[in-house]
Amino acid sequence: MSIVVEGVSKSFGSFRALQDVSLTVPEGSLMAILGPSGCGKSTLLRLIAGLERPDAGAISIGGRDVTALPPQRRHVGLVFQHYAAFKHMTVWENVAFGLRIRKRPKEEIARKVGELLDLVQLSGWAHRYPSQLSGGQLQRMALARALAVEPKVLLLDEPFGALDAKVRGELRAWLRRLHDEIEVTTLLVTHDQEEAMEIADAIAVMHQGRIEQVDTPDGLYDHPASEFVMGFVGQTCRVGDLLIRPHDVRILLAPSRAARRATVRRVALLGYDVRVDLLLEDGHELWAQLSRDELLELELAAGQEVFIDLSRARTFDRPEALPLSA
Repeated sequence: MSIVVEGVSKSFGSFRALQDVSLTVPEGSLMAILGPSGCGKSTLLRLIAGLERPDAGAISIGGRDVTALPPQRRHVGLVFQHYAAFKHMTVWENVAFGLRIRKRPKEEIARKVGELLDLVQLSGWAHRYPSQLSGGQLQRMALARALAVEPKVLLLDEPFGALDAKVRGELRAWLRRLHDEIEVTTLLVTHDQEEAMEIADAIAVMHQGRIEQVDTPDGLYDHPASEFVMGFVGQTCRVGDLLIRPHDVRILLAPSRAARRATVRRVALLGYDVRVDLLLEDGHELWAQLSRDELLELELAAGQEVFIDLSRARTFDRPEALPLSA
């Protein structure tokens, strides 16, 4: 079922967490809400879940106005970063908990839990306790528990934030496959742009309680609507009023009409990619992303004088604080 948020605002005392936010999550899609800490993304998720009430605006799920409904009547599955596992229950009992509360028949519970444990690849761990699971397994158990009650929508609040980078990468791929299989409308809150870009059908970028832009991952990257979006989605360098992606910085060995003189400060090999730190003669610093083949062709070294083509740089009308990549 679709999720529609219309003109929602929320304040906590004098702090305005959300300001006139509108968002539509199409039925069956996986959308990410991406933004820095404090931008309002988790508040928006809690409003959709019914854990908070908006000061203004409306929220509907599947065409039904749920603004005033309590969480248990919204038919949502909610997964947080820290699992919220019942430590005294086995994996099987944790997944079955919501079904037992709803007094489902024992045969139905056994069948449903078995199917879900197969789905999240935990069948062999059914009789283990949470303390015996890894972080990735705990998060898969939490997702199975949320899915057990057959929610209309699935809400995920930084579900992989407490895990190490390798496990996060594995779970991102697994979550995307799971979503394609079950096709439940899913809203994922994250501050990790790589996570959002990898698994979401669309991304809503939030900043200071407002939605800056909603688009596909490649649409956000290729056509950012503001300085903030360009700086937050992907790596960015600033040269005066110009913003440019490091892979769009062209390094030339001979001068050209539009090129600027620069000095190579450092060359760092990052696997197949290469980072070249540069100092323009006017004092601005930036870096270029090259491949190893390009590095071999240019034969760059620290201290070398080169010329930089910034013809692919962008400017934006609205000045904003830009989170630049280090």
